[in-house]
Amino acid sequence: MSGVNKSKQTAGKKAIDFIESGMVIGLGTGSTFRFALEELGARLKSGRLANITCVASSLRTERKAKNLGITLSTFEHIKEIDVTIDGADEVDQNLNLIKGGGGAMLREKILAQNSKRMIVITDDSKISRHLGEKWSVPVEVLPFAWQVEDLYLKSIGGKGQLRKTEKGQIYLTDQKNFVLDCNFGIIKDPERIALLLEKRAGILGHGLFLHMATDLIVGKEENWRHISVRS
Repeated sequence: MSGVNKSKQTAGKKAIDFIESGMVIGLGTGSTFRFALEELGARLKSGRLANITCVASSLRTERKAKNLGITLSTFEHIKEIDVTIDGADEVDQNLNLIKGGGGAMLREKILAQNSKRMIVITDDSKISRHLGEKWSVPVEVLPFAWQVEDLYLKSIGGKGQLRKTEKGQIYLTDQKNFVLDCNFGIIKDPERIALLLEKRAGILGHGLFLHMATDLIVGKEENWRHISVRS
């Protein structure tokens, strides 16, 4: 296992230490989160945890969770999530995030907004002084309007690129929408950018997660550190 993957595994496993039997858990998406999901499945199978109900942020995570024997539910039956565990593409010094590299940022944000606690897991390569240093902001757009929303992104200082698959086809989210990966450069005022994105009817979601994370677990091979907004 590479050093980066070992760091992701360390962070993912540590996050499950915060889970208690009987909780409702929000399941994230991505390469780091899969280690947490696998650890959750293992602890449920061994009996270390029991009576856990989960809400998945993507069809990909849903399939993996079912294969691990994890009980899933929906917001039809679940009104609040105790803890959501998820990864991030970039994290700033205030625990603000850029998410959406896996295309699930809309559902991930719904889980985060309906959670008592959001634990973000990552390796130390994702930490930045300011958002935008390492990652563009994914913006989910209605296919009908993607061209005009691309023009709008340019008007507010961004440079959007329509996301495509490895085969060159237009990438579709689970909601069958398009994604514009928008480079704003270094983002000194993420609240302003978020408000500008949220005012547009054709923009259905974006990857700026501001003031949502309550905890950050950063893995560095077999070591880890925990940062909390509560401390």
